Amino acid sequence: MNQTMRWKKGDTSNRLLALDAVRGLAVIGMFIQHFGLQPWNAFVSGNTMILFILCSGISYSLMAGSMLERGTELSVFRARILARSVFIDFTGYLILMLNGPFGVVLQAYAMLFLMALALVKRSTVFLAAFSAVSFWVCPPLMLIGLSLFEGTALLSDIAGGPLSGMAWLPVFTAGMAIGRLELGRTKTIIRLIGTGAAILVPVKAFSVFILPDIYDAVCSWLAQFPASAAMPDPYAVWPRNTTAPLWHMLFLDAPQGGSAFELLIGTGGSMLLLGAVLLLEKRFPCILSPFAKTGRVALTLYSLQFVFAWFLMLLDRDPTSLAQSAAGDLAIVLVTLMAGWILCCRKTGPLETAIRRFERKFYQADGRMG
Repeated sequence: MNQTMRWKKGDTSNRLLALDAVRGLAVIGMFIQHFGLQPWNAFVSGNTMILFILCSGISYSLMAGSMLERGTELSVFRARILARSVFIDFTGYLILMLNGPFGVVLQAYAMLFLMALALVKRSTVFLAAFSAVSFWVCPPLMLIGLSLFEGTALLSDIAGGPLSGMAWLPVFTAGMAIGRLELGRTKTIIRLIGTGAAILVPVKAFSVFILPDIYDAVCSWLAQFPASAAMPDPYAVWPRNTTAPLWHMLFLDAPQGGSAFELLIGTGGSMLLLGAVLLLEKRFPCILSPFAKTGRVALTLYSLQFVFAWFLMLLDRDPTSLAQSAAGDLAIVLVTLMAGWILCCRKTGPLETAIRRFERKFYQADGRMG
């Protein structure tokens, strides 16, 4: 196997604790964003999803490497990914039926797994280069998709705006490239932290001091074309019934806005956090254990927050009102950690158990047919 595509098996067990812990932090951040957002913790908005997607890309490479290094045929891996995507996609649509107050990204998450199948056999260098280019290519593509595919379920999940698979693809492929590295080595961790800082600092400075002026100039330029802002005729044939792409969104650093600047800032910060947690694991792994338990049941906890919000709305309660009390966000953190610990008492969460059983039916059947 090509040197640049080889997965390192020796440090897999060492990195899983840190990876689960970072994923747990992402889930906690989602709960804070949805139930306890305050001015002092506003940085979690949008960034927690970027952190979760980055971890998912790393896990994707680890899963592929583990199966392919054991001699598993690629068709079996594809069957497993297909099963996982179907399960996650179906779960996302069930959550959508609740009509809750938060955006559901499970459908886009499922599409990412399918889109990444084309990259599994690519080298680490190719993945890194693909990710770097896609940070600038995918945002305009997802805006075009938002214009053309609005209201079409599957196509919209693939490339229908800031919460589509196309919007998250740069972060996911960056995670896939990171998952190929020897993350147990201190030298690799330092490089990861340095790369994260090299991305985060200049892009954040640019978005604070320069980007607002560019955004205003672009909006002024777009205002010269009033026809593009006209409401389309809903009875016209496609694509005459679609809106013009919202090009100004490319020049915003807004939570879940899908711009290259937002994605780069979130990815740089996520790489810094991942590196710090990997260093912490080397010296104080016990500190990470509560967060790792939460990360192991991330899918269950992610889904439960929508059910909880739906229940509160049935009671005519605003889900964000939970954080109005003193230290409300801290209480949400503790409750989320407690929920993760309770779910891990039975080894794994119910959705994690269900998805593994569902996957097994697919790839075992594919193996028998092969």
